Amino acid sequence: MNHQADHTELLRTILKPLLEDFLYWFGRAKSLLENHDMPTLDTAEQADLLARIIGAHQEVMAAKTLFASLGEQVAVDLSVVNQWHQLVAECWTVSIAYHRSQDSTL
Repeated sequence: MNHQADHTELLRTILKPLLEDFLYWFGRAKSLLENHDMPTLDTAEQADLLARIIGAHQEVMAAKTLFASLGEQVAVDLSVVNQWHQLVAECWTVSIAYHRSQDSTL
């Protein structure tokens, strides 16, 4: 296998499912924030988080579109991937707090 084929396979194996994961988690977080008040965020913080999620979702969609349309030959800068990962972790923290608050009201 040549270097180009190795590179393409690596991108297909890692980047493609990673982009799908980001879209999944950003979609879930967006739905949660649009439909519920978060106990750990005030209104402005919740709006800010939602705006950042929407922006990141659009970035991931653009990366996914480029990746697919250019024959899976496009990579994403690791600093951008790291930003998306940090945002997903923030979403998980907010989601956990929300679900814990719902459990405590039962």
